Amino acid sequence: MTSPSLAAPAPAADTAPQRAGANLAIILSLSFCHMLNDMMQSLLPALYPVLKDQFALDFAQIGLLTLAFQCTASMLQPAVGLYTDRNPLPYSMAIGMGATLVGLVLLATAWSYPLLVLAAMLIGCGSAVFHPEASRVARAAAGGRYGLAQSIFQVGGNTGSAIGPLLAAFVVVPAGQGRVLWFSGAALLASLVLSRVGAWYSRARRAPGKAQAAAPQRLSRGKVLLGITVLIVLLFSKNFYSAALTSFFTFYLIERFDVSIQTAQLFLFAYLAGLAGGILAGGWIGDRIGRIPVIWFSILGALPFTLILPYANLFWTGVLATLIGLIMSSAFSAIIVYAQDLMPGRIGFVSGLFFGLSFGLGGLGAAAMGALADWTSIETVYGIVSFLPLLGLATALLPRVGGPAEKPQPASR
Repeated sequence: MTSPSLAAPAPAADTAPQRAGANLAIILSLSFCHMLNDMMQSLLPALYPVLKDQFALDFAQIGLLTLAFQCTASMLQPAVGLYTDRNPLPYSMAIGMGATLVGLVLLATAWSYPLLVLAAMLIGCGSAVFHPEASRVARAAAGGRYGLAQSIFQVGGNTGSAIGPLLAAFVVVPAGQGRVLWFSGAALLASLVLSRVGAWYSRARRAPGKAQAAAPQRLSRGKVLLGITVLIVLLFSKNFYSAALTSFFTFYLIERFDVSIQTAQLFLFAYLAGLAGGILAGGWIGDRIGRIPVIWFSILGALPFTLILPYANLFWTGVLATLIGLIMSSAFSAIIVYAQDLMPGRIGFVSGLFFGLSFGLGGLGAAAMGALADWTSIETVYGIVSFLPLLGLATALLPRVGGPAEKPQPASR
């Protein structure tokens, strides 16, 4: 018997887009706000050196700041998504961005450590509200191109995460804590844009006589649980390895090849460019050939390159890292859309769960591999994590949903 919590009837307006085609303006607006959201998120850790000196913090207090942020930004996302599945709130994204705005103002003006913790929690809350609902709206605006819509949405977040630390380094760090106030304008802008998006979504949900997309086949509770478990294993494989490259690639290059920091940063930029390209390609291809083939290729297809990387010279290390980023990143949109098809009545919950897990697993992976590198060496870490893509074999256990995950609808003209 199917569990109501796992396979409740899908709300038509949330899970089935209009057949008139994708609303690119809405999808791009969400991607732009995703960029601003993740840019503002990345300000907090970039500001740690300034806060440590100004408030005489120890590393334990820095860790608690991170915990306060991650507990709200990551762990609240599934709860927010579950609530909005049952009680749609079209304007919740704008309200959540308002929480981020208050958090940034408080971070810029805080005079005590407890206020810093509160600011971190407010910024995390804004992110927790934004991701699941924005992913739902991106799907509603996709016009059947679910993978491409999720990819465009995700690229915005990756761009924001990349430019946030750079802006912090050149704008905030030289002037101190108060300069964070400048970024409150980004939160206000995002809130205004999301208000317009919320108005569109509210109208779209109430639109009468809307043609619906074909719903995926309902699966038993056991198959749904199996599918979600396999996807989490695949996400673990992808994010732990990605954390090794994102967090430690420059250190690896400097230690092994004795390159300058500037040269190492150029290699890291090439890897990040590969990530962005892979995200877009994975969504576009998944809409045409199905999600499962993309997941197979994305996780297991990177294995030959990850195994060779620890033994490559400097030039080929750069080439291989870029290829690994390109291949591995193509899985995320396919995983999100497949999970949404697996649980069609729980779009917000699924989006919150997987965005939250992606964020949390990346942080956990960086911490674990940092400890391992201290105990052994960074080269040893790269040798060990090179086997993680083997977990891609678990893709064979994914159930066939018999719907959009495997038989993508032709794009509307």
